[in-house]
Amino acid sequence: MPAIVLVGAQWGDEGKGKATDLLGSRIDYVVKFNGGNNAGHTVVIDGEKYALHLLPSGILTPGCIPVIGNGVVVDLAVLFEEIDALNARGIDTSRLVISANTHLITPYNRVLDKVTERFLGSRRLGTTGRGIGPTYADKMARVGIRVQDLFDESILRQKVEAALEVKNQMFVKIYNRRAVEVDEVLDEFKLYTERLRPMVVDVALLLTRALDEGKTVLFEAGQATLLDVDHGTDPFVTSSNPTAGGACTGSGVPPTRIDRVIAILKAYTTRVGEGPFPTELLDDKGEFLREAGAEYGTTTGRPRRCGWMDTVVGRYAARINGVTDFVVTKLDVLTGLDQVPICVAYDVGGERYDEMPMSQSDFHHAKPIYENLPGWSEDISTCRSFEDLPANARAYILRVEELIGARVSTIGVGPGRDEIIERHSLLG
Repeated sequence: MPAIVLVGAQWGDEGKGKATDLLGSRIDYVVKFNGGNNAGHTVVIDGEKYALHLLPSGILTPGCIPVIGNGVVVDLAVLFEEIDALNARGIDTSRLVISANTHLITPYNRVLDKVTERFLGSRRLGTTGRGIGPTYADKMARVGIRVQDLFDESILRQKVEAALEVKNQMFVKIYNRRAVEVDEVLDEFKLYTERLRPMVVDVALLLTRALDEGKTVLFEAGQATLLDVDHGTDPFVTSSNPTAGGACTGSGVPPTRIDRVIAILKAYTTRVGEGPFPTELLDDKGEFLREAGAEYGTTTGRPRRCGWMDTVVGRYAARINGVTDFVVTKLDVLTGLDQVPICVAYDVGGERYDEMPMSQSDFHHAKPIYENLPGWSEDISTCRSFEDLPANARAYILRVEELIGARVSTIGVGPGRDEIIERHSLLG
């Protein structure tokens, strides 16, 4: 049975939760391998909407074991708020496990994230202010706090003291804020330590044994390809690797065990926060996409920037991730348009680029080159086979498939978990 990586192909919010839920009944483990509570999935089940931030989407599937890998950064207060909210709605969360190597978001890193962003002013990065970036920075600087540290009070105190020696200098002397006390950090962690203890496992060992036993494991990325800290639109990126390679480093499962890579591609394009966005629409068409697609952040509520499908981005995602299958979501949002433009290339200073420009400066100045396809007006939400779609909707999918260079295996035609078309099995 396969190990499958599921990634976003654009700037996030493509509908990864829906794809995970689609696979859920056939998946034994769902692993979140990067990111924190700065992103979210919305899953609709029987008309009920569930907004997930830290928890893997598999938490909603009975019998599936949801896993938080070492590549994630966790705010324990947010984690248990989310668990309690699901429990109150009758969802069993007792199967959740978390890696002992997972790094924790500390109170001082939440503060640092907010004051740094304000300090940057017009040069701000558009972070969510939840402490994600500073926590990853601590991880790289080897001064972070890991889950396993909670169970050794002496080590925990030493690590917090060492981190605050530097952080408090910044708070007081640069940002004119009060110093953070060691004990207030420890007291916050103590609120959750015993409740967390039974969830903590060696995730790398757990998943390796599961694959050896023939179980199916799905690795679920937070954020998306163009937000990758190495391969995204730097500096307007997240602080982790939401590309396929991150599934290995963020879980401890080697690349030789990965069988398939599924990328989610919205039928148009959105992004939240700052940064270049070649197909962005700042007119009534952009507003149409935002309202028809309910394009507001699951975690932040921020309105998303909207634009047409960008197949240069799609080709880049296919190459960087080694995509075997694409899932195109929200095709229904395009219903009612007379024409549906697709970006097929960029114009940068009079030169045509069919692939992603190498430099950030060129990408910033890229102008989309469009191909206009005829639209459709028929309601497609009840379509359950490719042949059920209107001819123009089929032509749109086939042209996108041709341009991105990998097959479109699944198409989303509405928000519900059953409002999908499966052209090919995502399991092979």
